[in-house]
Amino acid sequence: MYQACNYEPYDRVFIELGPFPVYWYGFLIMLGALIGLLIAIRESKRLNLHKDFFIDLVVFAIPAAIVGARLYYVIFQWDNYDSLIDIIDIREGGLAIHGGLIAAITVVYFYTKIKKVSFWKVVDIAAPSILFGQMLGRWGNFMNQEAYGGPITQTTYENFHQYIPNWIMQNMCVDGVYHHPTFLYESFWSLLGIAVLLYLRYKVNPRRGVIFFSYVIWYSFGRIFIEALRTDSLYLFGEIRVAQLISIILIAGSLYVMYYRKKNGYAEVLYDGTPLNTGKKNKKKKK
Repeated sequence: MYQACNYEPYDRVFIELGPFPVYWYGFLIMLGALIGLLIAIRESKRLNLHKDFFIDLVVFAIPAAIVGARLYYVIFQWDNYDSLIDIIDIREGGLAIHGGLIAAITVVYFYTKIKKVSFWKVVDIAAPSILFGQMLGRWGNFMNQEAYGGPITQTTYENFHQYIPNWIMQNMCVDGVYHHPTFLYESFWSLLGIAVLLYLRYKVNPRRGVIFFSYVIWYSFGRIFIEALRTDSLYLFGEIRVAQLISIILIAGSLYVMYYRKKNGYAEVLYDGTPLNTGKKNKKKKK
């Protein structure tokens, strides 16, 4: 039966290296980035991209993502920080995914221009890896006991949450009441999204850019609903949640750019590099 709970939160420290503690939050973010990198490297080899390309790229993209995610979060929580030390301290969370994505994608854009590699090819390859990193990173929120939703009702608990492993629900006990494990919802949504992206990659072979935009749309669509349950949302003004507004803009923008690129002939190459207009050009030459 559903009842008031009384559990201590889990230790946020993963391991202590002498006087330096390594927190679960940071460890899981870096583990997600490492596994995502290995996935991207494997796929880049299949598509004839130099094996060191993504290794060199993450040297710039990951620090930029962390800085961007933190700045994005701090901007909307400015009154909660009294010093520079508070601003740069991320041991207990405070990273916004949207900020990290904006910074990382900006770095990728300029890096691909410098290396003369297709931007769309790179972000298509990276999309499942990014989503994997997000999926694993949400468990850092779990260990920090953050990014959870509001209290759950007895009916909701009996119909759903009682079937979730006890070790998960125990850390969702906040102030004596069970809360929605929104980190788990988003992690599971990301897992489904990875399956969708891999299906597009290996079975559909769509135009370049479609896999990346599918990632943006998939993640944003789920975030709109999951964000509505959270109690720690960033607000723009009034009851307008920043993440929901950004997600709506990203979905609309992704659909428009995909349509624009296809209509104007900017997406004439498939994911695996096969050109779509070769036949048309050859026919014109024969005439």
